[in-house]
Amino acid sequence: MTSDFLWYLPTHGDGRNLSAGAFHKGTRGAHHRPPSLGYLKQVALASEAAGFLGTLIPTGTQCEDAWAVAAAVSEHTTRLKSLVAFRPGFVLPAVAAHTVASLQRFTSNRILLNVVTGGSSTEQQAYGDFLGHDERYERTDEFLNVVRGIWAGRGFDFEGAHYRVKNGGLAQPLKRVPTIYFGGASAAAERVAAKHADVYLTWGETPPMIQPRIASLRAQAAAHGRSLRFGVRIHLISRDTEAEAWSEAQRLLVSIPEGAIEEAQRQFALSESVGQSRMVGLHRGPIADARQLEVYPNVWAGVGLVRGGAGTAIIGSHEQVAARIAEYEALGVDTFIFSAYPNLEEAVRIGEDLLPLLTAGATLRPVVSPSTRELSLVEAS
Repeated sequence: MTSDFLWYLPTHGDGRNLSAGAFHKGTRGAHHRPPSLGYLKQVALASEAAGFLGTLIPTGTQCEDAWAVAAAVSEHTTRLKSLVAFRPGFVLPAVAAHTVASLQRFTSNRILLNVVTGGSSTEQQAYGDFLGHDERYERTDEFLNVVRGIWAGRGFDFEGAHYRVKNGGLAQPLKRVPTIYFGGASAAAERVAAKHADVYLTWGETPPMIQPRIASLRAQAAAHGRSLRFGVRIHLISRDTEAEAWSEAQRLLVSIPEGAIEEAQRQFALSESVGQSRMVGLHRGPIADARQLEVYPNVWAGVGLVRGGAGTAIIGSHEQVAARIAEYEALGVDTFIFSAYPNLEEAVRIGEDLLPLLTAGATLRPVVSPSTRELSLVEAS
């Protein structure tokens, strides 16, 4: 089966540098592009033209509202799907189910859902949510139970620790239920994912880091009589040659404003997210040479110096990047959510130069040479 490839809608802003956009407080960097509707529409149209299945629309205090953005950009696209990131608990699940049902009908079933339980109490409290980490996942479990029940039609009843519903449901049962994407590296997150997720997402960890997690989630889902798909959220630095790609990584590294790394790392330390801790653990702080941040062949941890969440990039020539993606696919990953700097121009580049290699990759397999750490694609036997 051919993998799904999605792009990213930078609703916090965009630019050519790692510090562009609202990834951390302080200087945003030169050439910041505000997340105007006009700009987001351009990125969406470029993503659609490039051949991506959809775009991830993120959530957070520094982002424009994901639901509003999804509704707006869907007016200008015809095929592109919106993977809407949202936080359960900020709205009653029956209301959320109704919103999703309407968007599905109005967009001809182009809504996908990314459930973000939240990893930072500081940010959650800024929204008025004071539950602890594990309690939030317990609430998410109930939330998704209610949402699926509401979608099924009238006469739904539910009583839990966080929600109660009596005779709930939609006047028109939802015919096409959106795919649910779910992330979280903690034990509490995995338990909820095993019960509810269609696609389990990880931030851009290396293949050896992801492999045992896939095995664990498969076993947990099987205990519920379910199966999961797996996805990776990761950046790309893909160029015609390996040298060009590493030159771009070096440019991104040296363009980070003074003090930005220290400030970003201070904020990341406050996060309760296990996934964020795993991202931070991939690098060792400020480094002058981009090559020193290669944590696995063709996997670069420099993005995570200043960006929360997905902090790695697959780097190299287009062929090297395609080969590394093939390695993830060999582990069972079939969904990739990409982004790059800046997202507008890079959507075009990736669509023209990389996606054709990825869609042809169904007949290819990755081969790693232990002596050279080089990876190439060969015809599968």
